[in-house]
Amino acid sequence: MNTTPQPDPRDRPARLAVGVVGAGRVGPVLAASLQLAGHRPVAVSAVSDASRGRAERMLPDVPVVPPAEVLERSELVLLTVPDDALPGLVSGLADTGAVRPGQLLVHTSGRYGAKVLDPALRAGALPLALHPAMTFTGTPVDVQRLAGCSFGVTAPEELRLAAEALVIEMGGEPEWIAEENRPLYHAALALGANHLVTLVAQSLELLRTAGVGAPDRMLGPLLGAALDNALRSGDAALTGPVARGDAGTVSAHVAELRRNAPQTVAGYLAMARATADRALAHGLLKPELAEDLLGVLADGAAGTDDPGETR
Repeated sequence: MNTTPQPDPRDRPARLAVGVVGAGRVGPVLAASLQLAGHRPVAVSAVSDASRGRAERMLPDVPVVPPAEVLERSELVLLTVPDDALPGLVSGLADTGAVRPGQLLVHTSGRYGAKVLDPALRAGALPLALHPAMTFTGTPVDVQRLAGCSFGVTAPEELRLAAEALVIEMGGEPEWIAEENRPLYHAALALGANHLVTLVAQSLELLRTAGVGAPDRMLGPLLGAALDNALRSGDAALTGPVARGDAGTVSAHVAELRRNAPQTVAGYLAMARATADRALAHGLLKPELAEDLLGVLADGAAGTDDPGETR
């Protein structure tokens, strides 16, 4: 966590005029955080009613204008649009002459590094990739969550200090990611965070089906402990029937899921196989138990019935 004492922004004048292109869940939050650090949001672009409302809540009194006008008014521009829209946006802004020499152009995509900003670089802009490793709601609580949040930082070497300084001003922790490693970095975050939401939502649904009245209350302590153990101990934290090699229990799980929630079977089998592989590799799953377990998983993937079931 960043413990560097930060000057009170009231004790210094605003330094950079900040613009936001794309008022999704991320852009207005980062601009509000930069405002707390002494910068001055001056313009935001928003298309949908939801994004306009978000901009008004997070950046009151900041005018909503077209993207080209955002760049015209700003010294630091946050490009916070979906990944697939970013290359076209950058090319379009550069081709129309909206980009100015010396302008800091920051995107927040996890997938891309600084090279996606090359059209703007050729126009004289200063390209920075600052990706907050955080899930956003688009509300003021996100500003608080940025404290200690890691940012994946990619930029030309001569801009590295500037990029890291902006992250620190937002309360974050800069983590340097090489250009060629950005897709892998982003895949790792998606695997951990995005898929976690899916797994938790499925678990909540199954517990409700099983008659649990407060599945969130049941899962909260369990998942909190599991996450803490995993972060502290890695694969040594593996537990449960797969890591123990309880093939019969896993077989029963697959049969129940196939009857009650067939849409979850493929995910259960994929995660169980990945867990078994890791447990084997780290000596947690005994080889003599692994054969039966892997057989159950293979049968489940093939859609066969549990041998113990009565047809």
